Amino acid sequence: MTRLTSIIRDILQFLRPPKRWNLPVILVIGLFCGVGLMTVHISRASSYLSDEPATCVNCHIMAPQYATWQHSSHSRVATCNDCHVPHDNFFRKYAYKAKDGSRHAFMFTFRMEPQVIRMHQPGKNVVQENCVRCHQDLMAPTMAGVEGWSAHGDGRRCWECHREIPHGRVNSLAAAPHAHTPQLQPAIPNWLSGYIDSHALNAPAASTSPEP
Repeated sequence: MTRLTSIIRDILQFLRPPKRWNLPVILVIGLFCGVGLMTVHISRASSYLSDEPATCVNCHIMAPQYATWQHSSHSRVATCNDCHVPHDNFFRKYAYKAKDGSRHAFMFTFRMEPQVIRMHQPGKNVVQENCVRCHQDLMAPTMAGVEGWSAHGDGRRCWECHREIPHGRVNSLAAAPHAHTPQLQPAIPNWLSGYIDSHALNAPAASTSPEP
């Protein structure tokens, strides 16, 4: 135990900056912590741990998908995560959310999103799994009928036939410009916004008249 304590002390001593650097290091660490916390707040990072559909419109480019889901029969029984996230085990679910969410966040932040959003292969596989998971009772030959059962067995994906479910044929980002979706809250807190506005109103107006 004494040896472990000594090793930890040596590591901390090695990492500790020279005394004259203490203040700059503290300021830099504080800056990074502040930027990190602000990023978490602006991105509403905690909301991604939930299954709330409104989370998906944190990125406003998903408004057409949200609106079409909201007006579909699926909106009464399924959320976005019910279809687009694995449900076979806890670890796969959140690993997939982290991986897919990071890719989406990167593309949205750097404005790399395509005009027509299409699922990648991993996403297609997950949605197909969830179609079967929820509609397993309809996959039986007696329920699907001869033609349906034949289609189910030849490797087709569900939406190749059921094309209107749940998003219809809306694909373009401009397809539903007037869709009613949850409004994002401003990134700046109300108290800070009010403080800035009050000081802007009380600030003396700059004179534009030429000096005599």
